[in-house]
Amino acid sequence: MPLRNYLAAIAIFCNEVKGKSALALSRDLDVQYKTAFVLAHKLREAMASEMKGMQLGGDGETVEVDGGYFGGYIKPANHKDMRRDRRFAKNQNGKRQVVVVIRERGGSTLPAVFKSESAALGFIASRVAKGTHVMADEAPSWNDLQARFALSRIDHQALYSDTRGVYTNGAEEFFSRMRRAEIGHHHHIAGAYLVRYAQEGAWREDHRRMANGRQAQTVIGLAMASRPSVDWCGYWQRHTI
Repeated sequence: MPLRNYLAAIAIFCNEVKGKSALALSRDLDVQYKTAFVLAHKLREAMASEMKGMQLGGDGETVEVDGGYFGGYIKPANHKDMRRDRRFAKNQNGKRQVVVVIRERGGSTLPAVFKSESAALGFIASRVAKGTHVMADEAPSWNDLQARFALSRIDHQALYSDTRGVYTNGAEEFFSRMRRAEIGHHHHIAGAYLVRYAQEGAWREDHRRMANGRQAQTVIGLAMASRPSVDWCGYWQRHTI
């Protein structure tokens, strides 16, 4: 593609608030869907390069921790008596994964993908600095964090925030935007690609107050500094290897 197509793709990609679907990008650039699909994921990969080795919090700082499940949607059966409650493990298809987000108040957002919230404890311990005050909800998955950090809990069945400043509204805000991106733009995000969508959502969340031109310039810089993608370089030619 000509260079101006790449620059146009970055400008269009950054101009969206909650994400840009590959189909819409292919129409805007007048290229094949496959081309737009790989290009969009390479841009997400470039955005994620800002998060390598990132550590949040520190003495006197506060981070919020929460998890949200995405992917693996199963269309409900037509007849009511054939429908199943998908909240039970026996009725799930095993494709749903949890996006665990660490969000520093007044700072950065760092997501990762796991099979369960409890599997993220090592990730949280390695990415949150000592001396950080951690906020979490009442999910038992976070109980072990109190051995490492000063931990405050909020019971969402009773209230969303209390007068002591205990809440996870920042993490919930991230999940709200990501769910709107899943439902309104992409319609399906799952599997190996889920972490890239989460990282894109985190980048957008952290740069949402930046002017569109500066966002585009930042992504151009990240893309120029990136090495050839391990996941996407030659992706559509792998059948010939």
